[in-house]
Amino acid sequence: MEFIKYTLSDGYTLSARYWRNDSTDGILYIHGIQSHGLWFEISSSALADMGFSVLLPDRRGSGLSKENRGDINRYQQWLDDLDELVEFMSADLGLKKIHILAVSWGGKLAMALSKTIPHKLTSITLIAPGMFPRVDVSLSDKIAIASAIISNPAKQFPIPLNQPELFTDNPERQNFIRNDKLKLTKVSARFLYNSRKLDGFILKSPQRLKCPSKLFLAGRDKIIDNCKTLKFYRKLKSSVLKEVTFYSQASHTIEFEADNRRFLADLKDWFIRCKDI
Repeated sequence: MEFIKYTLSDGYTLSARYWRNDSTDGILYIHGIQSHGLWFEISSSALADMGFSVLLPDRRGSGLSKENRGDINRYQQWLDDLDELVEFMSADLGLKKIHILAVSWGGKLAMALSKTIPHKLTSITLIAPGMFPRVDVSLSDKIAIASAIISNPAKQFPIPLNQPELFTDNPERQNFIRNDKLKLTKVSARFLYNSRKLDGFILKSPQRLKCPSKLFLAGRDKIIDNCKTLKFYRKLKSSVLKEVTFYSQASHTIEFEADNRRFLADLKDWFIRCKDI
């Protein structure tokens, strides 16, 4: 693995982890709202050991990509950034299409990409995607955010996910989250507004999936609503492979389970099968 800097077309420089292999498959890995690349090095390394090239960027304003922390002007910017990274991987690896692997809130971005650049995607893999959260900001914060959108859109508000127990039951990984200096704890009013607009873009007209897709769910998830997520996913029309794997005893960040061997094996198996589709 190497750390790289990638300068986007608007001049913003992203930090990313890159496992580059001489492979015929590349995976663009999208983290969640509070997390960053360090959280997902285990699964990235496992896939790289299988011969896949994996690019794991820290989203603009997150993790090691510190400029304009927790802020965005328009939701399309997130999609533009990812499109540029897809193009970068395709050119760097000599590929026509790229796999998308997304966790939690990042799953919203993956679903949006399935609408905006379906012709560039080999497959879409969603791990506890955040389209239907069980956790929300308080009513008082909602009122304050609505006011700030007009008067001070850059004003920061807490992300309501500051309890490590929401992510995992594993004490070791809870301590990791608790002590993580790079996790995103606050975002701007316009970030939250654009996240809502992204929801509208995804949900207003369910799309037909044009590439294989996989949904991983955790039975003990305290962050997303599994029932709503599964209902949404099952309604998506698809003429290609569409699967669900459910871990009844796992928490939201499945990778953080004390014994994550089954999850990693299932993840590897999925991507190996995608190579043959």
